[in-house]
Amino acid sequence: MPELRKDPTTETWVVISQERSKRPSDFQLPKETKAAGADCPFCDGNEAKTPPEVYALGPPDRQPNTPGWWVRVVSNKFPALRLEEWPANGGLEMGGFELAARMPGFGAHEVLIESPDHYATLASHSQEHLDLVLKALVRRYHDLGGDGRMGYMQIFKNWGHVAGASLEHTHLQIIVLPRAPKTAAHKLKIAQDYYHRHGLCLYCDLIKFEADHGERVIEETNHFLVFAPYASRFPFETWIIPKSHQHSFGQLTGEQSFDLSGVLKRLGRRLELSFEDLPYNLVWQTAPYGPGHESYYHWHLELLPRLTTIAGFELGSGYYINPTAPEAAAESLREASLAMAFAGASH
Repeated sequence: MPELRKDPTTETWVVISQERSKRPSDFQLPKETKAAGADCPFCDGNEAKTPPEVYALGPPDRQPNTPGWWVRVVSNKFPALRLEEWPANGGLEMGGFELAARMPGFGAHEVLIESPDHYATLASHSQEHLDLVLKALVRRYHDLGGDGRMGYMQIFKNWGHVAGASLEHTHLQIIVLPRAPKTAAHKLKIAQDYYHRHGLCLYCDLIKFEADHGERVIEETNHFLVFAPYASRFPFETWIIPKSHQHSFGQLTGEQSFDLSGVLKRLGRRLELSFEDLPYNLVWQTAPYGPGHESYYHWHLELLPRLTTIAGFELGSGYYINPTAPEAAAESLREASLAMAFAGASH
C-alpha cells in the first residue's frame, strides 16, 4: 500500500509508493563516459586553464598554480555570484518594486578539485585523501566566513550529467550568499519551533529515534549516524549526521573529519556496488554564519541519488514520489556492506 510520510525537518510530505518498490537492479541508468586529457581544466598540468587558485594542499615546495597539488580550490570560471557585485553604497537593498524585486548578484563561487586523478570517485579516494578534502572545505568555510558581508555557505557535489555535472573530473562547489536562502531559513524556523516546544534539538531527537529503531540505519560510527530518512524524497536518499550536537560544519574537528572521510568512502563504495554510474547530488546543510542558531540547528549531509525524474506532480504539488521505501534502501545498502567485507577478506 502507498503511504504518505511527513519529513519533520521540512514539514513536507512524500509519497512512499511501496507497491512499485524498486531495488538497485530495477533502475535503468544512462551510461557515463570518462576521458581524461589535455582539454580537462581540472587535470594535473592544466592549471593555466582555471582561474588562479585561492587555496591548495600539496608538497611544501610546490609553487602556486603549478602541477603536483593534492587538493586545489579555484574561483569558478563562470560564477553564479561575484564579490565585485557589492554595491558602492555598501548595502544590498532590494530594488525594483514588489512584483519585480532585484538586488546585486553579490557572493562567491568556488570549485574544490578533489584530486588530480581524472577518474577518482568518492570510493576510490583513500580515507586520508578524503580527509584532506574535508579539511580544505572547513578552511574555505572559515576564510569566506571571515568576510562579514557573507551570510550562508552552500557546499555541494554534482556527480553525473543527470545530476548537473558539466565537467566529469571529480569536484565540489562552494557558493556563498549574502543571506540564508528560503529553503535553509524554512528548516531553521522548523528546528527553532521544535526547540521552543521541547527544549531539545530536533536533529538530536531524530538521531536517537533512528538509532533506536535501526531499520533505516546504514552505518553508525563513533561520530556519525548514516541512515535513509523516514520520508526520503529520492530512492536511496542517505543522510550523514554528527552524533554530537554541532550547528555548523565549521565546527568539524580533526577526529570527526577523519571519521567522516571513512563514512563517505564506504558510502561511495556501497553505491558503486549497488549501481552502475549512479548520478547523485551531495549537499551540505549547515547553519548560516553568525550567532543565534547554536542551540537548535544541527548540520548534516544529504546524498540524493537521481534515479527518478522530477515531473509535473512534483513541480505542481511540492510532494515527491519515491518508489523505494527507505527501509528497503537501507537494507540493500547494508547488504552491500557485507559484500564489501567479503571482498576485503578475500584479498
